[in-house]
Amino acid sequence: MKHIRSIITLGCLAAVAATSGAQGFRSGSGITDIMRAGPRLGPPAARPAANAPAAAPVQRSAEFIVALVNSEPITNTDVQSRVDRVIKENAEAQRVPRAELTRLVLERLISERAQLQLAKENGLKVDEVAIDQAEQTVARQNEISVTELHRRVAAEGIALADFRRDLRDQLLLTRLRDREVESKVKVSDSEADEYLRDQRNLAVKNTALENLNLGQVLVAVPENATDAQVAAAQKKAQDLAQRARAGEDFAKLVRENSDSPDRANGGAMGMRTADRYPSLFVDATQSTAVNGIAGPVRSSAGFHVLKVLAKAQLGSADATVTQTQVRHILLLNDPKRTTAQAVAQLAEFKRRLQAGTADFAGLARDNSQDGSAKDGGDLGWSQPGQFVPEFEEAMDRLSPGQISDPVVSRFGVHLIQVVARRDAKLSQGEQREAARAALRDQRIDEAFNTWAQEVRARAYVEYREPPQS
Repeated sequence: MKHIRSIITLGCLAAVAATSGAQGFRSGSGITDIMRAGPRLGPPAARPAANAPAAAPVQRSAEFIVALVNSEPITNTDVQSRVDRVIKENAEAQRVPRAELTRLVLERLISERAQLQLAKENGLKVDEVAIDQAEQTVARQNEISVTELHRRVAAEGIALADFRRDLRDQLLLTRLRDREVESKVKVSDSEADEYLRDQRNLAVKNTALENLNLGQVLVAVPENATDAQVAAAQKKAQDLAQRARAGEDFAKLVRENSDSPDRANGGAMGMRTADRYPSLFVDATQSTAVNGIAGPVRSSAGFHVLKVLAKAQLGSADATVTQTQVRHILLLNDPKRTTAQAVAQLAEFKRRLQAGTADFAGLARDNSQDGSAKDGGDLGWSQPGQFVPEFEEAMDRLSPGQISDPVVSRFGVHLIQVVARRDAKLSQGEQREAARAALRDQRIDEAFNTWAQEVRARAYVEYREPPQS
């Protein structure tokens, strides 16, 4: 899973397609990617001192149409604003001549526009409730409020309406990809077994396939912190790291000191492949042994003290994973019931459950529109990556016994309860399923690239020359 670089990269799809072949560029992160990636928001730009000279005015690019995609225009402003964001967020892009980067971005925009038109033709829609939850997810994963998210978006010169439109477009693209590509990719048992054998026979360890369970203590650094505040936070983190290395109970240190929402779980983030952790965490713990302490390391959120709770290679005899026993109530997308109405109904169910006047299993049996309804909504023990990211992100934030707020996914609206968690060694069958998921992810990427090229080829594209001065 690809990691986001910032809210602007995510919200505005500021990345060049992997299919462009441009010096190692990767495709942009989707809205669902942030739900697995962890905090990656860059710090806001520093405010100029009161007596600092005024910045030179920004020279606006001339406005004209550069291409038509099935008669829908892409303007020079569309292209240049995307180029500017790519340059800001992608170190590799800064080494590419601007003319070449402009060409690649234009091709990316053409591909996106053709896919969005296809989504519209297929009747796919994203309502305001889903966009609201996408905003909340972006803010939560970057450990800021929605208000602060809006402020930072505005500071980047992006109108809130444009930001929300881009989130909507990304959700549409994700749902279209699921419908046209992901649901059609299959992996057989024999292919999964062969993949497992290949992993066991790897002579060189592939870090991206390593399973990790990391715990963290986060010492948050407030927005616009002074040097003294940063220094105080760093010293606190260093003291906590020293206490952890001296043998103090890490979970107790987390509960008493961490500013992260996962402190209720003792800071444990769960067993998952390394590529589903922020690269900052993976780099910091790469040479750290199990039960070892790394850090503190600095992110935009603050200082992190990390503990390696477990490591295991996919296919190894001791491969373990954090499993979650979960149940849910699902209300499907229905023309007779809006998403907002489904959210309200599930919110009322949550209120009744918390008041002790209803039973989760009973509500699920009577109301859930999922096959698990007959089992009281029970989905059994799940592995990381088993559910759609919207569902899994919400599930991972819950402690055993907790109930989520209503969660909007591509399938409908869910009310989720985590029953229990455990770290368990994977059986041969479970390892096969993990291998199947990893191999399927690879094939989905390949199938998506082929499908995107086919959609682009079917579109009528007319390039326009810039007007002569």
